[in-house]
Amino acid sequence: MAVDVIKKIYRPAMTVGQVYAKPYGSAAAPMPVGNVLELGLEHTEDVQRQDDMTQLGGGTHAEVRRVTEVKVNMKIADLNVVNLARASLGTVAAIEAGEVEDEPFVATGLGILLPLLHIDPTAVVVKKGATAGAATPVAMAGNYLVKSEGIVLLDGAPGITVADKLWVSYSYGAYAAIEALTTKTPELQLLFGGLNEADSGKPVVVDIWRASQGITKTLALINKGFGALDVEGTVLQDPTKTGAGVSKYYRTRLA
Repeated sequence: MAVDVIKKIYRPAMTVGQVYAKPYGSAAAPMPVGNVLELGLEHTEDVQRQDDMTQLGGGTHAEVRRVTEVKVNMKIADLNVVNLARASLGTVAAIEAGEVEDEPFVATGLGILLPLLHIDPTAVVVKKGATAGAATPVAMAGNYLVKSEGIVLLDGAPGITVADKLWVSYSYGAYAAIEALTTKTPELQLLFGGLNEADSGKPVVVDIWRASQGITKTLALINKGFGALDVEGTVLQDPTKTGAGVSKYYRTRLA
């Protein structure tokens, strides 16, 4: 019976579970965020106190507490495209696979990188010559390396000299490009489908009706351990939630 759940005293908590998100106000279904290492709500209060001046020693005669802010904090372990875009206020472009013919470069030196327009090139052909039509292929061995980010001209390359005009042709696969700081802070509806490991795996479901998600504090590019996105936002009022005893902010359901 529900009254038994409400009266239950023993309820230690150690929760795991899945976090789902969708744009606030969207008719789309919530989608899993991925592995979230930490998820929490942080409440901030404005406390107004009136001193008790009726006796020696002081004390508090009256007190009013009002919640000024509720923050949501997440440490996201899966750095997928959606999470990266939200955490960097980015716009995503889906780049389809294709081919590039004769992308132009000048060998301003040896031991340098020629950054290509597209990543992870395959079937690379490097030519040199005054024009693309008159250029002839350069052997790869001893002259250059193909890397995900472009072409590295080797020091002492026998087939390439400084100021040579180079022309690079290659194929590339589909990829995503995220242009950071190009959009506003997203507003999300979040749902935590939790399981309490300290209480026989009983479910704990938390609905956060409307929350902003700020930019990640750090985007680690080189690190020894696993990367994660530390993001926080503010739980905002959802005006669509109405009725006596109905929260406009969040709801927790326990079995």
